[in-house]
Amino acid sequence: MDGRLKNRVAVVTGAAAGLGKAAAIRLAREGAIVEILDLNDGAGAVAEIKALGGEANSIVCDCADEEQIARAVKEIEGRRGHIDILVNNAGILSGRKPWHELSKDEVSQYVNINYLGYFLVTKAFYPLILKSRTPRVIMVASRTYFLANPGQMAYVASKGAVMGMTRVLAKEMGEQGIPVNAVMPGMVATPGTTEHSQEEAFNRVMGNQAIKKRVQPEHLAGLIAFLASDDAELITGQMILCDGGGYLH
Repeated sequence: MDGRLKNRVAVVTGAAAGLGKAAAIRLAREGAIVEILDLNDGAGAVAEIKALGGEANSIVCDCADEEQIARAVKEIEGRRGHIDILVNNAGILSGRKPWHELSKDEVSQYVNINYLGYFLVTKAFYPLILKSRTPRVIMVASRTYFLANPGQMAYVASKGAVMGMTRVLAKEMGEQGIPVNAVMPGMVATPGTTEHSQEEAFNRVMGNQAIKKRVQPEHLAGLIAFLASDDAELITGQMILCDGGGYLH
C-alpha cells in the first residue's frame, strides 16, 4: 500500500484487538508492513489488513516473557531483517480497589506487564531498530497518571513508570537519532475498558472534555501514525494526550 510509511516495518504489541488493532490497521493504511505480537491470536487483525491490500503477520507472544519475545524477534528478523517502528501497547487495565487492599502480587502484575513488558520488548528489538533509517519508538501510556484516580494505584504507578522510561530512552536513544514518545488516550470503549466501565462513565468523561466527542481507537491510531512519520522526526521525549481536552496541563 502507498502512503507516508510505505514499506516501513512496524511491530505493534497487543494488537489483536482494541487500541493496538486500530494502530496496526492505521499504520498498514499508511503503507507499513505490520508485525503483530499479542497473547491472543491476531489472525483477525491480519485478515482486515490484508483485505485492505496491506501486508501483516501475527505472532502469539506473551510480551512480558523474555523467551517468547526473543523467539518473536528472531522470527521477525528472519522475515524482515530490521524494524522501523515499535509500538508498545500490550498491557492490562484495572478496575478500582483501595491501595491498602492490594497484595504484592497484584501490584507486581501491573508492573511486570505494563512496565517491564515495554522494557523487555524495547530492549529485545533494539538491535533491529538500529538497522532502520527511520526508527521510531512509541509507548502507549495513560492519562490516568495525571488524574490519579482513586483505586487505581498499581495501574497508575505502572503507567507512570512507562512515562519515566520514555523520557530516559529519548535521551539515551537520541544519540542514535531514535525518537521515543508516549501517547495517552482518553477513555476509549475497547474490550478492556468496557469490562470495568459502564456507558454512564464514558458519557461523564466525554462531558468533561473541551470537545464533546467520544474518543475512538482510530483517534489514537492517527496520532501514532503521525509520530511514526517523517513529520515527527524531531519530536521526542513527549507525552501527548489524545482525549478531546479532557485533561489540560
